Amino acid sequence: MAEPQTQGQGAARKGVFSYPSFRRLWTASLVSSFGDWIGFVAVIALATRVSKGSGETAVAFVLSARLLPGFFLGPVAGVLLDRLDRRRMMMACDVGRALVFVFLPFVNSVYGLVLASLFLEALSIAWSAAKEATVPNFVPHDQLASANSLSIAAAYGTFPLGTLAFSLLATVAEAVGHISFLHSLKTDQESLALWADGLTFIASGLLVRSLTFPRKATAALDDDEKPNTLRDLREGWKFIGSSARVRSVMLGLGAGLFGGGMLVPLGSVFARQDLGGGAAGFGALISGLGFGVAISVLGLSFLQRHLKPEPVFTGALFVAAACISLGAASSTMTPAVLWMAGLGLCAGAVYVLGFTILQTNVDDALRGRTFATLYALIRVCLLLAFTVAPLLSRLLASLALTLGSHQSGVRLALWMVGAIITGAGFLALYSFRSALTETPATT
Repeated sequence: MAEPQTQGQGAARKGVFSYPSFRRLWTASLVSSFGDWIGFVAVIALATRVSKGSGETAVAFVLSARLLPGFFLGPVAGVLLDRLDRRRMMMACDVGRALVFVFLPFVNSVYGLVLASLFLEALSIAWSAAKEATVPNFVPHDQLASANSLSIAAAYGTFPLGTLAFSLLATVAEAVGHISFLHSLKTDQESLALWADGLTFIASGLLVRSLTFPRKATAALDDDEKPNTLRDLREGWKFIGSSARVRSVMLGLGAGLFGGGMLVPLGSVFARQDLGGGAAGFGALISGLGFGVAISVLGLSFLQRHLKPEPVFTGALFVAAACISLGAASSTMTPAVLWMAGLGLCAGAVYVLGFTILQTNVDDALRGRTFATLYALIRVCLLLAFTVAPLLSRLLASLALTLGSHQSGVRLALWMVGAIITGAGFLALYSFRSALTETPATT
C-alpha cells in the first residue's frame, strides 16, 4: 500500500488546495497544459505549411508520431521515475520541451516535425507519469478523486484557452512584423505560439523546482546487486500482470478510450450519413461528450468521499457501453447527443476513479512504472482507435451487404465498441472480486 500521508489531516476537510505542494504541482500542470494546447495547434498549422503535398497527410503523420513513443519509451521512463529523483526528472522534461519549442520554428520539413513530436511526447509521458505517481504523497487518499478531477480539468479545460491564445497571437504577429529589427527573426503566428509554449514549460519547471518531494521508498537491492533496467522492467510488468486491481483499471481505461477514440474518425460520418446532422451535428456530438465529462469531473470532486471507487468504476463501464450502443442506434440528433453526454459522464468517472484506484493501491516504488505503462496503453488504444475505426466500419458494411443487410458500417462498428466495453466491465468486475483476497502491493 502507498505510504501514509505526512501532512496534517485537518487540512483534508478544507480541500486539496489547502496543501501547498499539491497546489503548486497543479499550477505547474495547468501552465504546461495551457502552453501544450497552444503548441498543439501551432504544430498542426506548421505541418500544414511545410508539407509539400497534402496538408492533411502531413498533419496525420505528425499526430501519429505523438502517440507512438508511449508504447516504446513509456516503460523505460517508468523505471527511471522509480529509480531517480522525480523532481529533477520533471524539471529536465520541462527544460527539454522548452528547448524543442524554441527551435521548432526553424524546422522546414515534415520529417523534422515528426522527430520533434517523438521527442516531445517521450518527455511529456515521463512528466505526466511522475506527476501522477507523486500526487498521493501530497494529499490524503480520501482526497485523491478530487485531486484527479482537478488534474483532468487542468489538462483538458485549458484547450479552448490555448486555441484562443493561438488566434490572438495572429494579431501580435502582425504587429511585431512591422518592427524592422525583428525581420531577421521568425515572427509569424506559429513561431510566436511555439515560443510562448516554450515559456510555459520554463514556468512549469520553476514551479516544480519549488516543491519538496518526499523521499521515495525504492526497492531494496542486495550489496552485490546493481540497478538493472531489464530487471526493473520485468519487475514492473510482473506486478501489473499479477495485481487484479491494476489489471482491472488497465482493461477498463483501455477499452473506454478505444471506444471514445473511435468517435473521432467515425463521428463526422455518423452525424452526416446516419443522423442527417452534417458538420454541425458532429460538433453537437462532441460537445455532448465533453459536457458529460465536465459534469462527471465536477461531480466527483464533490461526491468522492461518499463513493466507493471500485464499484463505481465497474458500473460506469457498463453504463458507458449501454450509452454508446443506444447512441449508435439513434436515428435523430437529439437522442444521440444525449446518449453521448451519458457516455462522457461515464468516461469521466472511469478516468478519474481509475487513476484514484492505482494511486491508492500501488506502492510509491512501483508507481512510476505503473503510470508510465498506463500512459503507454492510453496512447496505443487511441492510435488503434484512430487507425482501425474507418477500416472496421468499411469491413462491417461490406459484411452486412454480403449478408443482405443495408445496416450502416458506422453503427455496426460503434455497437462492436459497446460489446468490447461490456466485456471489459465483466473482466473488471471479476478482477476486483479477485482483489479482495489479494495482498496489498509492496516492494
